[in-house]
Amino acid sequence: MITRVVQIPMRTRFRGITTRQAMLVRGEAGWGEFSPFLDYSGAELVPWRRAALEAAHVGFPPPVRDRVPVNVTVPAVDAATAHRIVTASGCTTAKVKVAEPGQTVSDDLDRVEAVRDALGPGGRIRVDANGGWDIATATDNLRMLGRFGLEYAEQPCRTTEELAALRRDLARRGIDVPIAADESIRRSGDPERVVRLEAADVAVLKVQPLGGVRACLRLAESLGLPVVVSSALDTSVGLRAGIALAAALPELRYACGLNTAALFTDDVASPSLIARDGYLPVGEVSVDEVALDRLQPDTDTVEFWHRRWDETALLDAAVRAAREDR
Repeated sequence: MITRVVQIPMRTRFRGITTRQAMLVRGEAGWGEFSPFLDYSGAELVPWRRAALEAAHVGFPPPVRDRVPVNVTVPAVDAATAHRIVTASGCTTAKVKVAEPGQTVSDDLDRVEAVRDALGPGGRIRVDANGGWDIATATDNLRMLGRFGLEYAEQPCRTTEELAALRRDLARRGIDVPIAADESIRRSGDPERVVRLEAADVAVLKVQPLGGVRACLRLAESLGLPVVVSSALDTSVGLRAGIALAAALPELRYACGLNTAALFTDDVASPSLIARDGYLPVGEVSVDEVALDRLQPDTDTVEFWHRRWDETALLDAAVRAAREDR
């Protein structure tokens, strides 16, 4: 199996980082990506490795559509920059980051207002707080943001229990903002709890943190919620897996959060998977060997990712052995 490690600069800080590191693996079915964020550790890493192995050695299920609608992702930038990002994207749906540390709700309101102006009245806006609000703050902020017509709010509070309480509070107050669960699905260890507690209207699924395309298809069926397929800030190799999931879902009601290659200054594929007219095509990506050389980081970083991969392989073997013993 061929492996390569890359480090890609970002156009602006996103999720607290300015460069994205990833390990790419190549098998008989093609390229897979292993790029867990540095705040992931232990058993949380196992699904990321399984997703990479599925892509590299098994491939993807047959698609039921040949293109996937996507949103433009707007980082926690100023209003003028947000307007430019949306206008240049060609997308009719925008996902706007809010609750950025060091910013205020006024910053969020200015950013979302600029996005609404760029999209026009027919565009769709969703906001993503990454669990940054408590219940009371989320209620107040979604009431104010709701005047711009939100499609949904993604993970406004940290825990599944808080999402459930917020959803009830919004309903009591007549605030019509649906709730989407992201971290409560991919990091809770119990994604079905979202359904049991009636904590969300929409499920956000990300291929790498959830163990691959087929694992996500099974989870989507068990959850029974409308699904949005989103990126884990993947390179075009990882985005290809997200597109494969979106293309294989029996129903796709929402634009997907898979247009994140536009957040990078470079990519491992040529052409990069960047949306045109709000859609990404379903098909293979062409990995650029010259780009792999250009984006290779220093030796210490390469060795770190190889250690991480090998340590995760041992963890995966232990998880499988423990399951067989039960």
